[in-house]
Amino acid sequence: MLTSRPRPNTDAGTKVIIDMSLPPLLLGCGIFAKEIGHLIAKNGWEVETVFLDSALHNYLQRLEKGLTGSLAKRHGRDIVVFYGCCHPLIDRWISSAGATRVVGQNCVEILLGKERFDRELENGAFFLLEEWALRWDRITRELYGANPEVIREIFRGELSRMLAIRTPCSANFSALAEAAAEKVGLPLEWTDVGLEHLEQVLETALRNKLHE
Repeated sequence: MLTSRPRPNTDAGTKVIIDMSLPPLLLGCGIFAKEIGHLIAKNGWEVETVFLDSALHNYLQRLEKGLTGSLAKRHGRDIVVFYGCCHPLIDRWISSAGATRVVGQNCVEILLGKERFDRELENGAFFLLEEWALRWDRITRELYGANPEVIREIFRGELSRMLAIRTPCSANFSALAEAAAEKVGLPLEWTDVGLEHLEQVLETALRNKLHE
């Protein structure tokens, strides 16, 4: 059980009043909305969630507008932000809002753990999550255009395989993953990943926030 106690929060001399009548808020990327919801239910965490569009990290201006706007709208809440280093200024925005961010470079590292993430990356993996597979055609078209040869050239430059990641909360997205791999010209591999590292990162961040 995660509990908190009343406390003042000061930043550069500016007092931020925390509304202790409200539970802490987990605000961030919706890439693992199902997994986070499962962990909240499993552990009985008293925490609210607000998830933003999982594709925002591809569009830096949209990410800035979405995240800073969401933080400002919930000023005075105990907030833990679920994002990696998805923008050069992200930690500045979060600190200015009196919030804290989970530890991790990106969502895949938060799920896999740094050691495995680095190992798979060094071995040429492009990581495919269910949420991305569901929106693959639209995202690749917006980012790279509609020319299939251009898209394949981009992905085959430094990558050797597409690694599709299943969690215990994933639906069957095999057909979508196969189509995505074919579109970028990479062989498809699969891995099943538990939620232990994600759970640890979330619990640590929430606990640290509540005991600042």
